Amino acid sequence: MAKKNKLKGLVIVESPAKAKKINSFLGRDFKVLASMGHVRDLPNGAAEIPLEVKKEPWATLGVNVAADFDPLYIIPPKKKKVISELRAALKDADELILATDEDREGESIGWHLTEVLKPKVPVKRMVFSEITKEAILEAIRSPRQLDQNLVAAQEARRVLDRLYGYRLSPLLWKKIAPKTSAGRVQSVAVRLIVIRELQRRAFRKGTYWDLKATLATLPTDGAAAGQLEAQLYTLNGKRIATGKDFDESTGRIKADSDVLLVDGQTAQDLRDRLRTTGWKVTNLEERQQVRKPYPPFTTSTLQQEANRKLGMSARETMQVAQRLYEDGNITYMRTDSVSLSGEAIRAARSCIENRYVVEYLSDGVRTFETKSKGAQEAHEAIRPAGTAMQTGEELGLAGRELALYSLIWKRTVATQMAEARLRFQTATITAGEAEFRATGRHVEFAGFFRAYVEGVDDPEAALDDQEAALPPLAPGNDLACRELEAISHDTQPPARYTEATLIRALEADGIGRPSTYASIIGTIQDRGYVVKVGNQLPPTFTAMAVTRLLEKNFPQLVDEQFTAGMEQTLDDIAAGQTKSTPYLKKFYLGHDGLDEQVKSHEANIDPREACTVELEGLSSKIRIGKFGPYLIKEQNGENLTASLPDGIMPADITDEIAEALLALKKQGPKALGMDPEQGLPVYSMIGPFGPYVQLGDVAEDGTKPKRMTVPKNIDPQQITLEQALDLLSLPRTLGAHPETGRPVKASIGRFGPYVVHEGPAKVYKSVPKDKDVLKIDLPAALELLAQARTRRGATPIRELGPHPADNQPVQVFEGKYGPYVKHGKVNATLPKETTIEQVTLEQALALIEARAARDGGTPKRAARRKAPKKAPPKKDAPKKPPLKGGAKKKQPPKKKPPEEE
Repeated sequence: MAKKNKLKGLVIVESPAKAKKINSFLGRDFKVLASMGHVRDLPNGAAEIPLEVKKEPWATLGVNVAADFDPLYIIPPKKKKVISELRAALKDADELILATDEDREGESIGWHLTEVLKPKVPVKRMVFSEITKEAILEAIRSPRQLDQNLVAAQEARRVLDRLYGYRLSPLLWKKIAPKTSAGRVQSVAVRLIVIRELQRRAFRKGTYWDLKATLATLPTDGAAAGQLEAQLYTLNGKRIATGKDFDESTGRIKADSDVLLVDGQTAQDLRDRLRTTGWKVTNLEERQQVRKPYPPFTTSTLQQEANRKLGMSARETMQVAQRLYEDGNITYMRTDSVSLSGEAIRAARSCIENRYVVEYLSDGVRTFETKSKGAQEAHEAIRPAGTAMQTGEELGLAGRELALYSLIWKRTVATQMAEARLRFQTATITAGEAEFRATGRHVEFAGFFRAYVEGVDDPEAALDDQEAALPPLAPGNDLACRELEAISHDTQPPARYTEATLIRALEADGIGRPSTYASIIGTIQDRGYVVKVGNQLPPTFTAMAVTRLLEKNFPQLVDEQFTAGMEQTLDDIAAGQTKSTPYLKKFYLGHDGLDEQVKSHEANIDPREACTVELEGLSSKIRIGKFGPYLIKEQNGENLTASLPDGIMPADITDEIAEALLALKKQGPKALGMDPEQGLPVYSMIGPFGPYVQLGDVAEDGTKPKRMTVPKNIDPQQITLEQALDLLSLPRTLGAHPETGRPVKASIGRFGPYVVHEGPAKVYKSVPKDKDVLKIDLPAALELLAQARTRRGATPIRELGPHPADNQPVQVFEGKYGPYVKHGKVNATLPKETTIEQVTLEQALALIEARAARDGGTPKRAARRKAPKKAPPKKDAPKKPPLKGGAKKKQPPKKKPPEEE
């Protein structure tokens, strides 16, 4: 038998996609395998705790707090097969090469691999920031040893998050509601959102008036007249009040503001006088400004820009970026560095020379300095991989991958482009006793604007490259007034956080790491602390209750500076300047430690008080109940209650809204009359999701009658039988879609009125507030539907045939991240080298089988393995007598306390 050739090295990475790409560069001397992420972790619940330590007091934590915080690592069952394959491959290798990601978590995964595999061959660590042939070959030629300081920092972070989550989350379950959770960064992020909502609630609106003039220059020497707009600036020499002059807490002018508040009557009288007055330019100021290119992307700035420009969530941004990285298209996407390598700078400058005129190339190489607190992770910004600097179209990208890659490409190229030059103008225009101002901006040289312009969070703010130049003006020029409007303005409350602005706030305060922001924002939504409305992140009432409990009892743990200090300590551990064990002891043990704090406060926290939210200016209280938040108010010795419908935010609820909801609940179902066609009663009612109308009564077998939500433009207390019947007639068929012949309908759903095209792929679009769902016609619906996005993957592109196991179809779909095959509930992405037209049924079956195996078996088998849910205990069930001596029996938690940052 021929002797099996010894491998030069076994290379281990995290993912199969990464393994496949790197394997193509290294050749037969190396074998590249994937660990599928972490190979071991802290116990994920009581079932995973080994028997020998199950009775230890620290077992449920998974951290031996009495033995220098030694973590209890276990190998999850689903990882045992992976480890066996890695061990078998290692027997045939001369060395083990750890090629996990170059951040702290990647370093930690590499360390865990050595602890589990216990290699008897040399161990090397290769690091790279891009998956290109040149980068991989250079990395394998220049390995290093594992950085134990980085490992220690990551392990300290893991233990810290476990202690925080496992001690505080069970307290929240007992005092507020199940499924609530606390986290080192998560709870601070929620507190920021809650504080902003309370600021909105405390806000008092102010009203002010001004004038807007549309003016025209007078034609001279054959030149056409130009047009400009000017705003009232002073009246009788005193500056006019604007929004910035108001106190947000009173809605009145600030005490130290020397301004004139113009009311409606004054504005209208002034408008009438100035219409017949001469207008003259009395002053003209110009200033030049130079704009430098923005730094290349870090993780956080990429997430912010993708949210602003592409509407992508932080989670989606990181998913797409991960795929771009693993396919060798961009550099590593978890980084807070803004530096670019020499080869990247040369590639960008060469690209500018080839694709733009030479004037757009900066005079010299431009470099950027990282300013974020405790900068770490990878050592280069996010940029296109390699030196070719190809566009997304040239790489064959499509969909979200193309959009995100193009953003990265443009931002990188712009860093080496010339500065933009702008000219700003301010014209002072006098009319009678009033002084107006007109401002203009002109881009004299676009420079890097040709490639990239950063987005803005304020929808009313102008983008940097926006052109709004004034016509030719000079002091003494007479102007003609074409139009003069008196305009009322209301001051606006502080804007709610978006994903982009929340990430910016967290990063500015040094809270968390950019690589964790996507998971943090996902977690606070999954836990019900935030309900995303458009791009805003308003808090729920549960978030208000949890934040108040933590602020009252554990103020330090949700303090921004304290949390930032924790992050700095982890950075110090990574730099080898601090040891982790003393810090963990200080955080958890002793009189001021977390453990003692929880013990001392737990008995004093009243659950009824903890789950009750009292808001300033609201006479009713809000309580977090089993089925969601509800209003409660004592009246004439009895407690009135009413469910709070979805969509009412803490800053928006008023006494008027609360009283209306309580009145509706108190009066119960209101009979509006009979449906003449069916002879059934019609009721006006209120439920957990707000007011609705109902046709008939609930049947004896529990079958619910037809119901329809009452839209916000109809007062539920004043609704008529005719209106109710119109609502119950929904959905309305408006006609056939001209392209498909399929019906177009209008109706009301949980999130309000909508129209839907029931074509091959259902297309939905919300009906705007200025249109009535009961009156909208087919042309208006078609116009709305034209603005909607089709649901991806709703219709198969190809039918491959029946699956031999159950004769169910195997189909090809177009997904957000590219084409995939589907059988039942199992989806498997098509490899890049396989096109939609080429894929066969046999190939699809192999992909589906591999995906099902990776997910733990077929959906049916996975379902059989799930433990049945236990019925909740009955309220009237007798309690078990206490143990002798008043001791309570200790039991491990039945669910995993969340410990996300």
